[in-house]
Amino acid sequence: MSNRSAFINALAGVVPEHDVHKLFIDWAEGQVEDPRMRKLFMRMADRSGIEHRWSVLPPAPGGLPHNRPGGFYHGEAPGTATRMQLYAEEAPKLALAAIEKLREQVELGGITGFVAPGVDQIIARALGIPDVERTLVGFMGCYAAVSALRTAYHIVRSEPEARVLAVTVELCSLHLQETQQLESLLAMLQFSDGAAAALVTAEPEGLEMSHLFSAPLEDSAELIQWKVGDTGFEMTLSGEVPGRIQHALADEDTRKTLYNGWGPDQVTSWAVHAGGRSILDAVEKGLELPQGSLWASRDVLARYGNMSSATLMFVLAELIERPDTGKGVAIAFGPGLAAEGFHFEKAA
Repeated sequence: MSNRSAFINALAGVVPEHDVHKLFIDWAEGQVEDPRMRKLFMRMADRSGIEHRWSVLPPAPGGLPHNRPGGFYHGEAPGTATRMQLYAEEAPKLALAAIEKLREQVELGGITGFVAPGVDQIIARALGIPDVERTLVGFMGCYAAVSALRTAYHIVRSEPEARVLAVTVELCSLHLQETQQLESLLAMLQFSDGAAAALVTAEPEGLEMSHLFSAPLEDSAELIQWKVGDTGFEMTLSGEVPGRIQHALADEDTRKTLYNGWGPDQVTSWAVHAGGRSILDAVEKGLELPQGSLWASRDVLARYGNMSSATLMFVLAELIERPDTGKGVAIAFGPGLAAEGFHFEKAA
């Protein structure tokens, strides 16, 4: 059992067609009445490291922000039921699009296991595998991809013939909130819609997974939260998060957990959840990494924004195609506050 391995054979990610980053900035700028706060928001938006974010929501007629007539957020804020009904319609479509893109890279016949955050039965029926063994991963936020891949890893190591499809899908743009709070607007500025799919098997192709780890950060339980409100999911993302992450990663015990016998100079590839520019800066500084070490994460952030659980798989998708990908560490942060991750390296 100890010698059995699990490999991420292939990954694929997709986003909806509507680029809404600039539309959101226009909408958010109009939310802030205090001129000084408005100026600060615009300065932070310029420094976000994000160029595009994507949504299943079409703009209002004429390509205007979503709070204008005909837009999803025009008038009274949509209730949670309305938002979730749209999720039920659009999430399976986006997830299936990610699976079809994955199918272009690898044969998906013989899937025996399926791991996904939500909409699992809908996707299984659409793929013609209604009796497949399913595991639902939900309510874990940005590190849910690690939980999904970790589950796939354990299934494959216990049943070497297993072929496990891991899918993440997030529609963050359905949960915008009207607010004057700068911290809340800056949190919403990060998030985007996206879906990703991965095939995990015992076949030695792609990226070999090893050393799964979980490292809770002390005194941080209140820093990342979301609650179900009457008008969607209400996100709390404290401005203290980057500093807490940087401090934790400078701790020797945390580093031992993360590296697990590998020397820092042996790790040449990093797949860090692109939760925001400040998060990536904190990881780079906390681990004292050379500038440019997080290039894949910064590239994903610029092109797609933070797609919550789908983001890490987008980063891994960039690395799996590179011939120079070496020993690597994948890591994501989420509610808890906790760091979840694993080691990876190119299959021999």
